[in-house]
Amino acid sequence: MASLRYLKVTSKNVLLSSGDLRPATITVDRTSGKIVNVDLRYLGEDADRLVDPNTHLLDAGENYILPGLVDAHVHLNEPGRTDWEGFRTGTRAAVSGGITTVVDMPLNSIPPTTTLENLEIKRKSAKGQCWADVAFWGGVIPGNREDLKPLIASGVKGFKCFLIESGVEEFPCVSEQDLQGHMKELEHEPTVLLFHAELEDLSNPIHPDHSSNPTIYQTFLSSRPEDLEVNAVSLITRLQEKYTSLRCHIVHLSASSALGVIRAAKKKGLRLTVETCFHYLCLSADDIPNGRPEFKCCPPIRNQSNRDSLWKALMDGDIDCVVSDHSPCVAELKKLEEGDIMGAWGGINSLGLGLSLLWTEGSKPERGATLNQVVQWMSKKTAEHAGLSATKGSLAVGLDGDLVVWDPEAEFKVSKEHFHFKNKVSAYEGLVLKGVVQQTFLRGHIVYDRSQNGFDGLTPIGKLL
Repeated sequence: MASLRYLKVTSKNVLLSSGDLRPATITVDRTSGKIVNVDLRYLGEDADRLVDPNTHLLDAGENYILPGLVDAHVHLNEPGRTDWEGFRTGTRAAVSGGITTVVDMPLNSIPPTTTLENLEIKRKSAKGQCWADVAFWGGVIPGNREDLKPLIASGVKGFKCFLIESGVEEFPCVSEQDLQGHMKELEHEPTVLLFHAELEDLSNPIHPDHSSNPTIYQTFLSSRPEDLEVNAVSLITRLQEKYTSLRCHIVHLSASSALGVIRAAKKKGLRLTVETCFHYLCLSADDIPNGRPEFKCCPPIRNQSNRDSLWKALMDGDIDCVVSDHSPCVAELKKLEEGDIMGAWGGINSLGLGLSLLWTEGSKPERGATLNQVVQWMSKKTAEHAGLSATKGSLAVGLDGDLVVWDPEAEFKVSKEHFHFKNKVSAYEGLVLKGVVQQTFLRGHIVYDRSQNGFDGLTPIGKLL
């Protein structure tokens, strides 16, 4: 199979770049890695007669063919915290869920991706390990303004900053004064500035009640109120009025009360985009048991009413895309035995589960999301956000031959055997999900095959983008 030049995948259900789901056949030239033909026919019984000897044919039958997914918010943490996650394990988890491209966050690796030197250290660590293609976000921290343009020239897709302490000392948060300088440096550049959008009001600071039980989820939820996100988004949109050419992006929006500010900014024509995460759309604070730190993330999972508002905003286009924010750590930092939610590291492991999560929740009658919408949020829109739409995000001639063979009706109960990421802890364990990835192809080459125990006989071929 590997020696044949072309891959031809035929199915009764192919999700085309137009959004139509119909019979079609996709041909990929493995030499270039590009899609070279989209034939609007299912070959069926005629397949053998229509395929030349230099082509490997895959007849997917009733299974769906989707474009490879793009997860634009992943913490791979290598080097420096490779015991938390690494390029090999993180990208293996990604392709098991149909993700063929991940964009790595500038933290929590040591060093963070805040200088050109640090970027090269990270790339050297990643080389030869990646099952998916990997792109990189850079970081904005106090004092690195002069590093930004060299990072853009070296291919980083944009820059992430924090308006509240990040949790790791090597990636400090920025003040409004810092932002003025960094945004001036980035203005008119082909890039985007990403914000962890939580900001304390220093005139009315939050004082967590340390006498409250740290194992109760409500204690943690009260320590990160929605106002933090509203404050941050208000600051960001105010700054955008000055730096109008620079696109700004809100990562992992959790607070529905910030949507009014977002809608107003978009109505004004400000270049603002917004993502949310699987955990905010699929989980509710109302259902989180006490003493379960695996559900902790920052900003927090909020109540059912908030979740419903996020879904409406996503369906209406006020939220642009959905990502994992896969943010792992070693098990002891999750404080599972103590049940200490307040003291635990905040982050939810989900690489490999996102398509099933979003399809399971989105296809419910009360949500009404179509398959095309789910894939748009997880592939086309995330590719656009990361500046990758010239090669990723849909099934079209000239784009990379990244394909997913998917059974939308198959169900499975999430267990540790489904976790290909390094630390086998996740808030989703025990859920029954719908939709199973059968095979994943990267530029026409198979990188995951469920029928062959996932990775038997396969090697990582991912590129650094």
